[in-house]
Amino acid sequence: MKNIILSSLLSIAVTITQAQINIPQPSPLSTVSQKVGLVDVSITYSRPSAKGRKIFGELVPYDKLWRTGANMATKLTVSDSVKIAHFWVPKGEYAIFTVPGPMEWIVIISKQANLSGINGYQETEDVGRFKVKPVGTLFTETFTINFANVTTKSAEIQMEWETTRISFPIVTEPDRVVMKNIELALNIPGRNYYQAANYYYENDKDLNKALEWINMAITNNYERYWVLRVKSLIQAKLGDYKGAITTAERSIELAKKDNDEAYVKMNEESIKEWKKKLK
Repeated sequence: MKNIILSSLLSIAVTITQAQINIPQPSPLSTVSQKVGLVDVSITYSRPSAKGRKIFGELVPYDKLWRTGANMATKLTVSDSVKIAHFWVPKGEYAIFTVPGPMEWIVIISKQANLSGINGYQETEDVGRFKVKPVGTLFTETFTINFANVTTKSAEIQMEWETTRISFPIVTEPDRVVMKNIELALNIPGRNYYQAANYYYENDKDLNKALEWINMAITNNYERYWVLRVKSLIQAKLGDYKGAITTAERSIELAKKDNDEAYVKMNEESIKEWKKKLK
């Protein structure tokens, strides 16, 4: 009986020892993600709060390496190569370290993505480093990283804490990926030719090639009023205003059948403008 009781007590003691108490973390983990061009970019970091403390120059010393947050080093993940500042960063996971200063910060992109803070940091593992100027901002209680000024090819990574903000650009190369996708997809008729032609038109690429592709879309059973609208714009940009007017008139005809007054109006305004250029 004593052995049974002792065994039960030991079992309870082990269970208590192994149990974990979940409590709110003072610097909670956060991940912010953004599609930049065709690249998935995410940043995982821990978010400390000021809690009445002086941050830069005291809690976070100037001119010393900082993990850029709390706990584990801040991690940057990119699904394809990106350009940060003046250097290219291949697809993969990286750490973002910083060296804050009153007038200038150093930002470091390191291959050491899984360090516990700055312990074990080696400069030889840097992909690159660059300098940025901090700017003043409204008070931010909790350290925050976000994406701003997002375009089809680029974005800014912004970091804010206390009354300080730094930002730096991240640039992608969507043309390279799109061109590859175009080459792979153009063996499928219709819609893909239209998408390729529209991309070329919107990004000021080879308009003759764009016209060739959009004609292939139309001849491959994809004559739509929005497709004809793009064709007319391509023709006009090539200086073929007479052809553009003819195409726009056909676009109006199809748009009216679909009760799309917006396209009717756009085409009518363009025809009016192009007729002036024929005089």
